Amino acid sequence: MTHPESSPLAWRVIIGPTGGGKSALAMALAERYDLSIVSADSRQIYQGFDIGTAKPTPHDRARVPHYGVDISDPSQRYSAFQWASDAEHWVRAAHDVGRRPVIVGGSGFYVRALISPFDAASPPNVPAREALNRWLSQMTSDDLKRWCGRLDPARAVLGRTQQLRAVETALLLGTRLSDTLGASRPGASGGEPTPRASAARYLVVDPGASLATRLAERTRLMLASGWVAEIQALIRNVPEDAPAWGASGYRVMRDAIASGRSLDAAIERVVIETRQYAKRQRTWCRHQLPAAQVTQIDSRSLDALARASAWWESNDERRS
Repeated sequence: MTHPESSPLAWRVIIGPTGGGKSALAMALAERYDLSIVSADSRQIYQGFDIGTAKPTPHDRARVPHYGVDISDPSQRYSAFQWASDAEHWVRAAHDVGRRPVIVGGSGFYVRALISPFDAASPPNVPAREALNRWLSQMTSDDLKRWCGRLDPARAVLGRTQQLRAVETALLLGTRLSDTLGASRPGASGGEPTPRASAARYLVVDPGASLATRLAERTRLMLASGWVAEIQALIRNVPEDAPAWGASGYRVMRDAIASGRSLDAAIERVVIETRQYAKRQRTWCRHQLPAAQVTQIDSRSLDALARASAWWESNDERRS
């Protein structure tokens, strides 16, 4: 059985903003092609945090094998680095039972940790790197270039991905990547795409301007599905400082429920936070994914599944 490490175009990733329709499209593809879904969602990893994270239902998981869901106690910290390590095993497990894996989710740091791992010359301080990445992802190209020009001038003339890696290395390790690897030596830069990064193909699912309305409606559906009761149960069993409360909307709703305040303001705040999160995801996809390896799909289009199927089948043909 061929594993992704030795299979040229094996890394398939379906990604996009929360609420954009990527999960439904992935489910349809998985049933059509006998795939397993490896969830790259930093919120769905936590047990018990179900409705507010739009976690796949037990019925969905019975239809299609899912990895990366309900894998962590809410009180435990679970990093992108750890997820990438676990995902390697899940991908192998899918292959071992004769199913092909597809990575599905909106957590860009998870995807990057798997597809473009930090260079071996620069071992990661995981929490620091994740915090730094959140900050860097918001930078304009001009600002990033200025930072790179100060920290590692030899890398500032390169592309955004290379500049990001250079700034990471300088700030986290206190050394220049160009000094460590030799800026003029072809293929020696830690910011150059790794073989697996070059092999990855991305399907970005985004409904465009309708997303804001969809997110408001999804919040209403979550409430109708028992989200308040779920949070009440979690309040009784999960400590206030548990990392899982950081999932979009949960802390805002928890505080309102615990204090007995009206939920109207909290619900409005949840919608705003979710829209802001989706905006950050869009920014990440726009700046971090190589355009030549990206296929964009509007999940509202009537031919969305047909186009997604063509994306999958095209990758199959190129791999063979």
